[in-house]
Amino acid sequence: MALHISSGCFTVMCHSRVHRIRAVASEGSATLKTVVEEKVKLGGSDLKVTRIGIGAWSWGDTTYWNNFEWNDRNEKGARDAFNASIDGGLTFFDTAEVYGSGLALGAINSEVLLGRFIKERKEKDPDVDVAVATKFAALPWRFGRQSVLTALKDSLCRLGLTSVDLYQLHWPGVWGNEGYIDGLGDAVEKGLVKAVGVSNYSEKRLREAYEKLKKRGIPLASNQVNYSLIYRAPEKNGIKAACDELGITLIAYSPIAQGALTGKYTPDKPPSGPRGRIYTPEFLTKLQPLLNKITEIGEMYDKTATQVSLNWLVAQGNVVPIPGAKTAEQAQEFRGALGWRLTDDEVAELRSLASEIKPVIGFPVEKL
Repeated sequence: MALHISSGCFTVMCHSRVHRIRAVASEGSATLKTVVEEKVKLGGSDLKVTRIGIGAWSWGDTTYWNNFEWNDRNEKGARDAFNASIDGGLTFFDTAEVYGSGLALGAINSEVLLGRFIKERKEKDPDVDVAVATKFAALPWRFGRQSVLTALKDSLCRLGLTSVDLYQLHWPGVWGNEGYIDGLGDAVEKGLVKAVGVSNYSEKRLREAYEKLKKRGIPLASNQVNYSLIYRAPEKNGIKAACDELGITLIAYSPIAQGALTGKYTPDKPPSGPRGRIYTPEFLTKLQPLLNKITEIGEMYDKTATQVSLNWLVAQGNVVPIPGAKTAEQAQEFRGALGWRLTDDEVAELRSLASEIKPVIGFPVEKL
């Protein structure tokens, strides 16, 4: 969700399925039932997506992820993650025109990579069902509804598609938001997108966008915001409640706190790169009691900390988490977050423990 920005074409080249999974509990744990995991509708739109999607922020990036480089090994990992996601039934992918910015040395645009992976997969499996979401960057030099359509067509060029399933405004603009919302409506009416959403929108801006689109008979399908067990701002600033009230799906980015909730990182081994300045040894020390409880609960269900953390979000209702996957193993692990549910008591216990941890700073434009 970082602002990695370039101009122009951003270095470009031009049915609901039912998944039935049985989760097996270890001896003495809570009883688990076979759960039918259907795709869910995004808001009031007709678009149906899997209950967990895959975020492609890291694909092609050299400014925040991947230790500042992108190479053949990274691309193979992303391709494997894409295919493992499809194989596991997770077919909803979220990208953006600014992911893998052309201004960054060695970067490859995430949309280009996703389009490449889709094309390769369709050559082997023409009937594969992939739902693609991408985003418009509200750059200060972009004005009016036409800027949205122009950017969308550039995104379609990079993706190699004639339409996308979900098109979102990545963040609110300093000015010109009414025109941007008009552009989303135009995109629907021109058949370039199936559904439209926003991202990093406050409750006030969310309601304004909802009402403006409603006048044209177009539902606002989603608001994509930072939301995890240790970043619960949407519960406190009215966004989650507004989404539930208006029938707008909350898409949760950074749902495992950029890896902090996986248990992979410790005070002695913090994440590398820019994440290390956010998830510091001091923060990870304070996080440990929560991670211990997540691990304890996970052991009862034979689940990992990652799977428990994602399941906690799914349990909130009206939430579609989109964790980032850089490897096939990560994508396969995410699939294990579905097919079972934490109990209400476990959900409450984790929230109570998490409330003792001061959250990290979120994306600044959330408060615009």
